[in-house]
Amino acid sequence: MNMHARTPLPLPEDELLHEKRVLPQIEFRGVSKMYGKVPAVRDLSLTVRRGEFLTILGPSGSGKTTTLMLLAGFEAPSAGDILIAGQSVAAVPSYRRDQGIVFQSYALFPHLTVAGNLEFPLEMRGVNAADRKIRVGRMLERVHLRDFGGRMPSQLSGGQQQRVALARALIADPPFLLLDEPLGALDRNLREQMQIEMKSLHKEFGITTVCVTHDQEEALTLSDRIVVMRSGRIEQIDTPEALYDRPATCFVAKFLGEANILEEPDFRIEFDSAQPSGTVGMIRPERIRIVAPKESKRSDADRRQSVTGTVDDMIYAGPLRKYHVRVGGTVLIVREHVAAGQPTFRPGDEVRLDWLRSDVRFVAA
Repeated sequence: MNMHARTPLPLPEDELLHEKRVLPQIEFRGVSKMYGKVPAVRDLSLTVRRGEFLTILGPSGSGKTTTLMLLAGFEAPSAGDILIAGQSVAAVPSYRRDQGIVFQSYALFPHLTVAGNLEFPLEMRGVNAADRKIRVGRMLERVHLRDFGGRMPSQLSGGQQQRVALARALIADPPFLLLDEPLGALDRNLREQMQIEMKSLHKEFGITTVCVTHDQEEALTLSDRIVVMRSGRIEQIDTPEALYDRPATCFVAKFLGEANILEEPDFRIEFDSAQPSGTVGMIRPERIRIVAPKESKRSDADRRQSVTGTVDDMIYAGPLRKYHVRVGGTVLIVREHVAAGQPTFRPGDEVRLDWLRSDVRFVAA
């Protein structure tokens, strides 16, 4: 691929908009992957929209990493096809696919400087030395590492190495970017900083991105859509807001955040509508209000369900308090933001819980 005529990064706004329009669509068509007799991915059909940030989320063994390896060309499908921009790539090896990849381990070349790492993909694409120097300088500026070009990877912090890995993946203008647990090696504060940085980079470059992670917060923060996988299949795919607020199954509800599954609780559940067959009620902990039993009821009490119970446990987590409240034989999780003047309940305290009936969701059991 001849890169001599390409505009150095970052692209001007009008050219960036053009690049967004021509980014490829990625399609999995009935893809399966077997390891011996064990299915890792089962009949996967999925379309990644141009320019979107799609995250594949799931527990260990769900097939999320195998799906990414299939897209990257490190594994070949046992059945089905993978298309990029309408062209089959199922038989195309990884080194012939024009893609950017960031691994959890970063995979920086230890014998090359930071600038050398960024130059490498440009050199492989035939970009001349003068253009390479310009593009490396601009990219280092963009990822806030302007003065680090002469350092070796071993002289960088984890967050700095992550920035270099992202810069190297983006510098050659690949049509899509693959991220394999990209923030998994960072501590919590660095992860949050890098989430902001990655979101900003995606907005700026508009590159189609497929990310694999087990971190639910990371998926909710970064993604346009999230695919939740289970046992090699898609359990549900939707926007972060829709997945969290309207999970389709108990598995999704419990995997993506905390959930109270109201399956045969020791109290009668009041619904706003008829309960579909094969479903159970679900309510998120932050949708439940916890108060003293004698506190006056709210003005919307006619739209709320109320139960009394006893606090089993209280967990203090800085800005949040989490309660485990026993109602008969059922334990409900309640989460509230800490506020000035707010009462704190202790184990053994009697409390009243209430919630809007409209906040109860039906999920497949």
